Amino acid sequence: MAETTTIARPYAKAAFEFAVEHQALDDWSMMLGTAARVVANEDMHRRVLGNPLVSSAQKVDLVVDVCGDVLNDDVRNFLRLITQKGRLVALPAIAEQFELLKAQQEKRMDVSIVSAFPLDDAQQDKLASALAKRLNREISITTQVDSSLLGGVILRAGDTVIDGSVRGRLNRLHEALSA
Repeated sequence: MAETTTIARPYAKAAFEFAVEHQALDDWSMMLGTAARVVANEDMHRRVLGNPLVSSAQKVDLVVDVCGDVLNDDVRNFLRLITQKGRLVALPAIAEQFELLKAQQEKRMDVSIVSAFPLDDAQQDKLASALAKRLNREISITTQVDSSLLGGVILRAGDTVIDGSVRGRLNRLHEALSA
């Protein structure tokens, strides 16, 4: 995964800069997302993209045909470029990196909260406003329940992970005592 992310980053950055320059950030986001879903399709990968008998040009033409009129000429050219470089299978990672750059540009962040018990709306709002203030970003929260945490929450915001769970505290205590 890290290798795919490393490969995807410069392509995503180039696509992002082009989209910003042409004031088409939302359009590019939608088009890359659509093409990435086509490329990520298991059946498509098994039958076409992973098939050595299908040429690179045929692969990209098929992806473009499946996407139809959703893609503009610039995105079609981008897909042809990454296919020439042998990076078409990295398109889902490129689209993901593009979305991260877009979120950073728009000063918004997706935060995942894993809690031991379900959070009510007031608790979610309180966490969202505290994170928005601390990170200076618009926050979008998704929540999960994991009863093995025993209590507390784990927050994941981008590369930042804050483990405030009882399980995490017990693990840190165990490590300190056994050191």
